Amino acid sequence: MTALQTDIEERLAAADPDVEVLLAELVGDRRLRVFIDHPEGVTLRLCERVSSHLNDLRERYALEVSSPGAQRPLTKPAHFRRFIGHRARVRTCNRRPRTNFTGEVISASEREVTLAAADGIVAIPYAEIRRCNLVEE
Repeated sequence: MTALQTDIEERLAAADPDVEVLLAELVGDRRLRVFIDHPEGVTLRLCERVSSHLNDLRERYALEVSSPGAQRPLTKPAHFRRFIGHRARVRTCNRRPRTNFTGEVISASEREVTLAAADGIVAIPYAEIRRCNLVEE
């Protein structure tokens, strides 16, 4: 998790504790994309409210706040545990020669996620994951 995401999570925990930050990522040098979730769903009004809590970041970035959509990002062990039995695509940063894995999430510990991929079971440490999203079934 990046320092920027940690900062955003801390701010929102204080301002709007029911909002969960799924992913905060820089796209290019100037665009900050924040995916959020909420127990009652993500509405335009919620996105506007979150944007206002992060208003000072607009001085440095073009800020986008949105719902996760069908290809929801998975970034934390709790996210992976919640979606055991669902298909996910994991892109890693350290594995060679293969860096992409798609398969069913079969377990998620505090250190790694395990997928049932087409060519077998693979355990991937969270530290090696560059990005992960659910795959529409």
